Amino acid sequence: MSNDAPSAEQRWLLLIHQLPSKPAYFRVKVWRRLQGIGAVAVKSTVYALPANAETQEDFEWLLKEIIEGGGEAMVCEARLIDGLSDAQARALFDAARDEDYEEISKEARALSARPVQDSQADAAAELRTQINRLRKRLADIAAIDFFAATGRLTAESLIAELERRLAKDNDMAETPKEAPPQAAPDFRGRVWVTRQGVFVDRIACSWLIRRFIDPNAIIRFVPGKSYEPKPGELRFDMFEGEITHEGDRCSFEVLLVRAGLADPALQAVAEIVHDIDLKDGKFGREETTGIASLISGVCAANPQDEERIAQGAAVFDNLYQYFKSKRA
Repeated sequence: MSNDAPSAEQRWLLLIHQLPSKPAYFRVKVWRRLQGIGAVAVKSTVYALPANAETQEDFEWLLKEIIEGGGEAMVCEARLIDGLSDAQARALFDAARDEDYEEISKEARALSARPVQDSQADAAAELRTQINRLRKRLADIAAIDFFAATGRLTAESLIAELERRLAKDNDMAETPKEAPPQAAPDFRGRVWVTRQGVFVDRIACSWLIRRFIDPNAIIRFVPGKSYEPKPGELRFDMFEGEITHEGDRCSFEVLLVRAGLADPALQAVAEIVHDIDLKDGKFGREETTGIASLISGVCAANPQDEERIAQGAAVFDNLYQYFKSKRA
């Protein structure tokens, strides 16, 4: 397993401002503008964005609004040295975007579960309107998702599932059939690629690949929201990846099906990974809380992806053996 070369040192833009106490609506307006451009608070009156030409322009326009509204503000470019690391700052952005994506996912699940009460035509028109609205919100959030928060995969797959349902109900397109399971040997000798900063779904997929699919698999970790695969590479748990979220299933669940692994103990592991990753409590296994704490501890103690996967593999090895012995 190998990481790409370290990325260049992260530079940040900081907006430091002070607003007048009145009128109250002005403070709300500035707060909404900050949310709209994706800035996060690193101190009570200090907001950050990753430094580039577009984010600088966003801050400059907001600075102008603040000054014209009677406030004080300045924008500076900074390098984090102490007190807050680049990784911690990126985590703040990911957490903010994950909250946004989770709102979309909840709405998509609610739409999927809604019974049809009107005529088919009326119901289809309403569903199309709601899907378009969610698609627009997803695009707006993705535009300020600077570090590829994990929640986008779930939101994207749930909306895609609604779109497939709409196409089926209206005979607009043939319902896509699930790809037939591939035998594990079809995956041998491939280079597996996923995003840096692995957490439970990517750790579990890496364990599954090396334990049950290809013990000699090479796993690469790449930065960014998307990655164009080279010949022989398979992307997993990535937006537009070959193995990624589908509907309400996490990447681990999808990989189980594609690899033709029908082991009940692996399915039990998949249910735990699903509930930790999607946070929807679908399966409600009693072991989930403890495994979530273990994986969080592994990630907190190991900033390097290779170490996270190595330490996480031990967790999943033991969990798998537990379910095997339980069935026996």
